Amino acid sequence: MRRALALTLTAVALCCAACGTASGPAAPSASGAPSSTNPSTAGTALTVTARESPEVAPQTWTLTCDPAGGTHPDPAAACAALAAADDPFAPVPDDVACTQQYGGPQTATVVGTHRGEPVDAAFSRTDGCQISRWDAIAPLLVVPAGV
Repeated sequence: MRRALALTLTAVALCCAACGTASGPAAPSASGAPSSTNPSTAGTALTVTARESPEVAPQTWTLTCDPAGGTHPDPAAACAALAAADDPFAPVPDDVACTQQYGGPQTATVVGTHRGEPVDAAFSRTDGCQISRWDAIAPLLVVPAGV
């Protein structure tokens, strides 16, 4: 069911991106590229599923950016974190050594589109590299307290 929702959100995002505005496509910027209110988050429609621990039921919400919206607890902060990150859904490269530390049992998955590109990413806090990935976009992956 989560995949079906993600595919639906992806299709909607792609359709919306192809449509432009009511008066036509976005006007080009000085560089010739279409302009947007916030091009670093344009084309963002995500479904986030986060879990505080394996014993606790996961929480799921949606997020859209530009404008910020969806069922996410703080869409503005989540969109700002995504806009500040260069490649927030990139996996840790295979040739990187990660510190062996444990940051907690929290896990999250993110599916949909970001900057018009498909996203299917998993996050945890099981080592230094994963903790850094999580912390870079923590407002997106927030697990509400007491969940």
